[in-house]
Amino acid sequence: MIGYKEPLTRLTGVVVSHMDHNDLAHEAKAPLTLQANTCRLSGAWDVRALAVSGEVRRRRKALKRVVQGASWELDAAMRLDSIGAQVLWNAWGQQLPEHITLSSGQRQLFEMLAQAAQSQPIPSPPKDWLGWLRSLGEGAIRGAHHGGLLLRLLGGLLLDFMAMLANPRRGPWREISAQIYRTGVQAIGITALVGFLIGVVISYLSAQQLALFGAGKFIVNLLGVSIVRELGPVLAAILVAGRSGSAITAQIGVMRVTQELDAMRVMGISHGQRLILPRVLALAIVMPLLVLWTDMMAMLGGMLAARHELGLQLMWFLGELPRAVGLTNYVIGLVKGVTFGIWIALVACHFGLKIEPNTESLGKGTTASVVTAITGVILIDAIYAVIFAQLGI
Repeated sequence: MIGYKEPLTRLTGVVVSHMDHNDLAHEAKAPLTLQANTCRLSGAWDVRALAVSGEVRRRRKALKRVVQGASWELDAAMRLDSIGAQVLWNAWGQQLPEHITLSSGQRQLFEMLAQAAQSQPIPSPPKDWLGWLRSLGEGAIRGAHHGGLLLRLLGGLLLDFMAMLANPRRGPWREISAQIYRTGVQAIGITALVGFLIGVVISYLSAQQLALFGAGKFIVNLLGVSIVRELGPVLAAILVAGRSGSAITAQIGVMRVTQELDAMRVMGISHGQRLILPRVLALAIVMPLLVLWTDMMAMLGGMLAARHELGLQLMWFLGELPRAVGLTNYVIGLVKGVTFGIWIALVACHFGLKIEPNTESLGKGTTASVVTAITGVILIDAIYAVIFAQLGI
């Protein structure tokens, strides 16, 4: 303090009695000085000064040395922000000392801290023990709602198809041809690759087990029935749902975002005839072909793996394949392909038309379309399995 004759000592940021002569040069920089029963704060009490390593800890220790009931004086010229005020507020026990001198701006800062301390904490959300049941019910309601809309979409599709048959010249043949190319021809590569690899994997694993019992020749029956009847249609449908189904949903969704669907409605163009019908017919046509293509590539991979593992000749394999598989299994696979194609197209168009005009809804709708289509494919395949089992096929 100016005018104070007694030597002062500076300890960790606090200037108290009996200062060493080595610390006299730091007196002007001391942020806290104590004289008699009065503590004076000055200098920098802002985030820049307190950001120095260990500075907050040193100043907290210094504030603890001040006796209770001391008078506090805050220099009006000191640099004080919310960070420094919080350090002082915690040292004072989150209340202003009884004897304190401070400016109006400093008082407003501490009053703001006092109001923040008195505010009620955010209550924790109540535990909802039946939340899972409510979520299950809401999911069932949403599923029933989407199911009703899909039935309406299917009914409108049947009416549009009958109208096209009544007047074929006005049918959307160009759109159908374009969708056949996009959903069928462009999907040949990925279906061939995945089908070939699946055939290799199944044949390789089956050959190891069949060789243990000397029944390697039965791998023809195992591959033929499993791939032609089950894996081929399901695998092709899953690939088409992830590739073409998502593309259909995104395309129609972008048309919703850019208001092209509204423009079509204003011009009197039917969404069903120009958007839904071409895509459903295209997938209904190309899916059986993709199923046959996937079956052929999977059987090729299986034959190569069987020759490598069991030494079976390719010509013998091809000769035994028609007897092992039979025409019935091929027909079942084609029927599944047609059903899967119609289902994937309907689901993709449904979620595309349900997309709201924003990008977030576009992403959610595309994801929901793919998940619903793949789940439905597996469910339909299970239904077919039960029906054919009851018919003895």
